[in-house]
Amino acid sequence: MSDTIPPEPKIRPRLVRRDPRQLTPLAMNARFMRKEEWDRLVANVREDGCLTSVPLIYGAGEYAEGRELILSGNHRTAAAREVGLPEIDCMLIDDPQQKDELLARQLSHNSINGQDDPATLRELYDQIEDVDWRAYSGLDDDSLNLLAEVSPEGLSEANLDFANVSLVFLPNELEAARQAFNDARMGQNESWLAARADYDQTLDTLASAHAAHKVGNVATALHAILCIAERHLTDLQAGYTSPEGDALHTGRVGLETVLGARTLPAPAAVALNKAIAAAEGRGEIEQGQGWRLLERLAGEYLSGLNRTPAEPAQTT
Repeated sequence: MSDTIPPEPKIRPRLVRRDPRQLTPLAMNARFMRKEEWDRLVANVREDGCLTSVPLIYGAGEYAEGRELILSGNHRTAAAREVGLPEIDCMLIDDPQQKDELLARQLSHNSINGQDDPATLRELYDQIEDVDWRAYSGLDDDSLNLLAEVSPEGLSEANLDFANVSLVFLPNELEAARQAFNDARMGQNESWLAARADYDQTLDTLASAHAAHKVGNVATALHAILCIAERHLTDLQAGYTSPEGDALHTGRVGLETVLGARTLPAPAAVALNKAIAAAEGRGEIEQGQGWRLLERLAGEYLSGLNRTPAEPAQTT
């Protein structure tokens, strides 16, 4: 029998029933949820007819009874409202808390989640036989196929072998290496501003890719979207070509938007290199501006198309 004396509890939470429509949501919630995750949560709550994990709420006289602040479980409470549940179980903290304590409890519930062992996750998922319950889990076969090569021994910390790797640079490479590390470190906190409409459109497009390919992994869905974009590179011509066929700006554009591909056969590349080198050697184009030769050849070709049969071809 252990002689350890349990610590005196600092809070005494208790289970209560509350109307999810009356509770006070957080004004600022660090936890976000993708559209497909939200849809899955709502479907699960509708299937169960209740919440199977309880939100944590806070009252202590600062919030009226029934209108307590939701410290964690804001999405679950919102899903309960969406489904129309009249009441849900909540864990209520009624002991007065300082602001720092409330924020720390909120963040801890969102951040201390642990991690899944991929092999165990796949093994547990495979034990579910009913398709509907597999969907309920929030996982799917396609996303878990990414774990197909995982060893059945699992990837827990106890099973991992660690090794130290040293990077050695020659003197003439050292400065470039330092600059690369500095650039990576400086760029880690960069933010890019985009319109809310673009954000919503991105989420909608990801959701469409998830549904079409039946995948739950964002990277897999994004890969599917990028594959579609690769097949339609020439559609980007609308960004620099007017309906009348004129250039909309004088900036540089990717050659792949012209050719519809990022690569070309090696023999064709060799022929182009030789032609460009010859044109540069003759002074017909400036060094490093091989595209001017392509522009010239395209212009001559179009001039030939525009000649009438009565016009003889000019010779030089």
